Amino acid sequence: MTAAQSLRARVTARIGRLHLDAELETGRGTLALVGPNGSGKTSLLSLLLGVLPAERGRVEVGGAVLLDTRAGIDVPVEERGIGYVPQDYALFPHLSVRENVEFAVRSAASRRRGAARAERVDAMLHELGIAALAHRRTQTLSGGEQQRVALARALSVGPRALLLDEPLAALDVHSRREVRAFLADYLRALALPTIVVTHDAADARLLGQRIAVLEAGRVTQAGTWEELAARPASRFVEELVASARGGGGGGE
Repeated sequence: MTAAQSLRARVTARIGRLHLDAELETGRGTLALVGPNGSGKTSLLSLLLGVLPAERGRVEVGGAVLLDTRAGIDVPVEERGIGYVPQDYALFPHLSVRENVEFAVRSAASRRRGAARAERVDAMLHELGIAALAHRRTQTLSGGEQQRVALARALSVGPRALLLDEPLAALDVHSRREVRAFLADYLRALALPTIVVTHDAADARLLGQRIAVLEAGRVTQAGTWEELAARPASRFVEELVASARGGGGGGE
């Protein structure tokens, strides 16, 4: 994967009763986005993807402007070049692992054709360690295997940035620890602007080089885990840090 620059965003939107007005920056690594239920984490990802319309704002990835409401720029969802892994993975159960990844590569057919598409699929299956599962139906896979397929599909089109919404939430305790360790190493080596939404202290601490705290639609604190632990800016951050110190945050 080619390293890319930071994802920078400032977006404002009203979503139901929530007034979301958030500013964040990933750097070249992974930003863990944490916050209470209803704080707007998934909605913020949808705004970055372009699935939800922003009232005002700007989204930029590596010098490419995807949204600038003042300038009248609003790049369509399919042209933003942002990889996305939803919480339920959204895999096609009637298709094999290979066919799920091929579906994404075919959607970018203007860039890859024929043998080049097949080579790209093979490369992603090998990179994610799921080549041996290529002909299995996704519904027969474990949660950790399904997550790797979803990640391979999201990365197969060479995205500018990557968004993962609660990627470990559906896993049992044992699988969660294994997949968390894999994801931490993989995302660090990937060096792609990445946002991982999580409610879990261990996920945030191990996956995120930096952490942003979203509360009631606003980023109330951002920094490294050590910085948040040293000076928590809210009761939520205090409880998050305490859950990690107490051995919680493991998904149990």
